[in-house]
Amino acid sequence: MSSKSLMLIATSSMLMFGCQTKAGTGALTGGALGVGIGAIAGGPQGAIIGGAAGAIAGGLIGAYLDETDRNNLRDRSPRTYRRIDQGEKLNVKDIINLHKAHVSPNKIIGLIDKTDSHFVLNTYQIDKLRSQGVSEKVINYMMNNT
Repeated sequence: MSSKSLMLIATSSMLMFGCQTKAGTGALTGGALGVGIGAIAGGPQGAIIGGAAGAIAGGLIGAYLDETDRNNLRDRSPRTYRRIDQGEKLNVKDIINLHKAHVSPNKIIGLIDKTDSHFVLNTYQIDKLRSQGVSEKVINYMMNNT
């Protein structure tokens, strides 16, 4: 199957079978983008791998962030958005960026869990989180779930 065919199938599926949940839509979108990028980079086998990776990452970000959250985060901090999209561990700067993008404390904690991020915070980092307005709930979670 050609890469153009795979891209057409992925795009058609996304348009025809849009999901009702954020996770489903994220997985579908991520999968379609992964198929396209994988097909361009590695032909049919790349499309399959890219589609699977994109679906997993898209499901993760879609499960925790609604459209407004995703757009705010993508606009304010593309690097943090990419790290979450790729399932990478978060750092203190990412937590601040999530807060600045108006992501709720509960969603931030959910992303910390889903990305398997662990923190050993020093006084400077705690002060930085507080001075940037990150909620005590998130800071306490970061300190107590190492």
